[in-house]
Amino acid sequence: MKKRLYLIFILFFTITFIYPSNIYADEIDYIENELNIDNIIETSNNIDNLSIINSRAYVVLDRKSNTVMVGKNESQKRKMASTTKIMTALVVLENSKLDTIVEVSKKSAGTGGSRLGLKAGDKISIQDLLYGLMLCSGNDAAVCLAESVGGSVDGFSILMNSKAKELNLTNTNFVTPHGLDNNNHYTTAYELAILSNYALNNPLFLKIVGTKSATVYINGYPKTLSNTNELLGVLSGVYGIKTGFTNGANRCLVTACKRNDMDIICVVLGADSKKFRTQDSIRLIEYTFKNFEYFNLKDYIDKEFIDWKQLNNRKFYIDKGTSQSIEIKYNDLDLEIVPLKKQSISQNTISFSANFNLDAPISNGTVIGNICVVNNGKTICTTDIICISDIMKKNIFNYLYIFFKSFSSILNSSIF
Repeated sequence: MKKRLYLIFILFFTITFIYPSNIYADEIDYIENELNIDNIIETSNNIDNLSIINSRAYVVLDRKSNTVMVGKNESQKRKMASTTKIMTALVVLENSKLDTIVEVSKKSAGTGGSRLGLKAGDKISIQDLLYGLMLCSGNDAAVCLAESVGGSVDGFSILMNSKAKELNLTNTNFVTPHGLDNNNHYTTAYELAILSNYALNNPLFLKIVGTKSATVYINGYPKTLSNTNELLGVLSGVYGIKTGFTNGANRCLVTACKRNDMDIICVVLGADSKKFRTQDSIRLIEYTFKNFEYFNLKDYIDKEFIDWKQLNNRKFYIDKGTSQSIEIKYNDLDLEIVPLKKQSISQNTISFSANFNLDAPISNGTVIGNICVVNNGKTICTTDIICISDIMKKNIFNYLYIFFKSFSSILNSSIF
């Protein structure tokens, strides 16, 4: 009898505590002690060696230019856990009315892992579900939103993947709205940063992910939620956005941080513990702000282009052209300001190439050359040099005019 009771206890313990930990996206830390973030910040201020980063993949993206500032395995496909909810929230915001009251289904209420605490039959607004999704990382809120907006989890995943395609996220695929482990549910650190950058342009998304605590109403009763993001309100400049954890994805964190005029997104995927994801994020953020600054690419090219034109403008020859005077400029830049490592700015080089022998006619906008800017051996900008004037090809009347003008000149010189 005792042996049977013992086996029942072991079975109950396994089902209740061990089995769910293998399948649920859970933001709650049962084992790790409270993080000493102040100490982590203090020891991260002078980090110069990123080889100590624990996370299996990471990226720091400049929001203004979508430029990768630092990264490791940033294009490697990985599970993303609850950072999935960035896309979930975005799709909901773009496809629903926030004041709509929805009823929670049994499927939503039965979703495990980190939860808002919904029960079947509960009534709650779309907007409050979004707070439950992004602050306490509620998987039940994620399924409820998916069913409300997409009709079902499968229907909602179609909307998620359609948005991913629109954003050109070619190495990203969504199966669920919450991020529980699935081999067909993945992204990359880089594409997650691109997605986050886009989502942060939505004012309500920005407000939600920057909220430390909020009160939502379930069946008209208030419930206070706290944000799982351990850096929000603690690390200088942090204003969002999302944590994540499953056994398959390990610890994940997407952080938006702005100091002065520099605005970045830091993504860490696959950290071994919450301490490591926090430590890695802080180190990457501090390293970036310490070592990078914005460089005005347009001003640099303007100055060099003026000098180049003065030296080379008379080298152009337009065969059969009605004029040998050509007006040129360079095309507008995709990026006028880019982040560069401070010590590498002195290593910028610029090169010009052009076709000096041209055939008429030449129309406004004709490409006649290009400009290339290289920083520390890496191309950071290329743009075309174009003609901004129309140069016609000589016709019979032009040649007759030249002939008679020359003949008149010879005749006049003979007379005198």
